Amino acid sequence: MRRFLLLAHRVPVNGAFTLNDLAGGAGRMDEVARVVSTAFTLSNDLRRDTELTILFEAEPAPAARQIRLEGARLRHLNPDERSTAALLKNALVRSIPMEHDVEASPGLVVGPVEPAEAIRTFALEPGAFWLSEGGIPLRALTGTGDGFAAILSDPTDPPPNELEFLRSTGIPRVSLGPVSMRSSQCVDVLHNEFDLRAAARAPARAASAGPVGSP
Repeated sequence: MRRFLLLAHRVPVNGAFTLNDLAGGAGRMDEVARVVSTAFTLSNDLRRDTELTILFEAEPAPAARQIRLEGARLRHLNPDERSTAALLKNALVRSIPMEHDVEASPGLVVGPVEPAEAIRTFALEPGAFWLSEGGIPLRALTGTGDGFAAILSDPTDPPPNELEFLRSTGIPRVSLGPVSMRSSQCVDVLHNEFDLRAAARAPARAASAGPVGSP
């Protein structure tokens, strides 16, 4: 399984933003929507082995919210950022009076969350790492198998207290290269790298299985 945790720092948690200003008043919801699209969409299908959790932490606001999208069950996701932003906005608005998780649409679950606990829990996932400039190169990262659990931030850098908390989890810091990229581009690079790793392992797995009918 490939898992992402996106830390969204500026999107109004109550969904009180217009779809006509995604890059401004919506707190860079444009890039959040691009992350969603990049995480799941393929040429003619969706990645069913992927989950994305978005942690909305903007203040002042009601309690923080998280949206979890499950590729295996996801529906109604189109590749354009406006319709994706509308899907997320509607989920946030629907969750405001709720004190528990609710499935706002197939494969999309929204609810209140305690941010530090959510990050701590995610950091315990197999193959967890944190995307950060100055970390170890991605291609030097080993031992994750076919899946991973990557924490990344929206265009706003994590504040000092969140940075300190991320360091305290003890998970590896991983860098994707010498050039700072957008969050959605980071997702693309990660998928591509692990697609290549999976393809390279496929012949070895087929060889180890032996011929059909062998004991």
